[in-house]
Amino acid sequence: MRENFKGKKAKKRIVLESLFVFFIVIPPFLFKIPDYLPEDSDATISLLGLTIGNNGFRDVATHVWFLLGKFIPMYLLILWFLSSKDWWYHIILIPITMYAFQLFEVYYSENPHVDTKNILWILPVCMVVIPFVYFIRVKIYDKYVHGIDLDAMDEELKALKEKEKLRKENN
Repeated sequence: MRENFKGKKAKKRIVLESLFVFFIVIPPFLFKIPDYLPEDSDATISLLGLTIGNNGFRDVATHVWFLLGKFIPMYLLILWFLSSKDWWYHIILIPITMYAFQLFEVYYSENPHVDTKNILWILPVCMVVIPFVYFIRVKIYDKYVHGIDLDAMDEELKALKEKEKLRKENN
């Protein structure tokens, strides 16, 4: 029974890793999509119930090229974020947020110039993520470089406080 469980777990892992590899391999092919779209300025395309027009760009192909130039790096960064086991992986949220706001700006901004003022939208995310990552870095640096174990220090302080408390009670 134990071998059957291991076999199922191995098969599940192979399937998941194969899907992960597939999602990493597909972006170069996605970048070729605009080559097959109409370059007529009035053309629109319908895909899965979505109608895509030029949205202020020269044509649909340019619009889709621009969107893919934002979406694909964001998509790959999300995959990296979800699969990373490093201590600093939260910092990947900053470029993910940047690409997300750039995509948001294309559809919801009245400004005809895109990618201009999105740094102001990213600052709140940076103000949360950067101190969080820096705090983790300091804890790791103290523990592994300086040999400072904060949990051990807390235990030692508690023991000293208890000894001091007992000493006061005895006097």
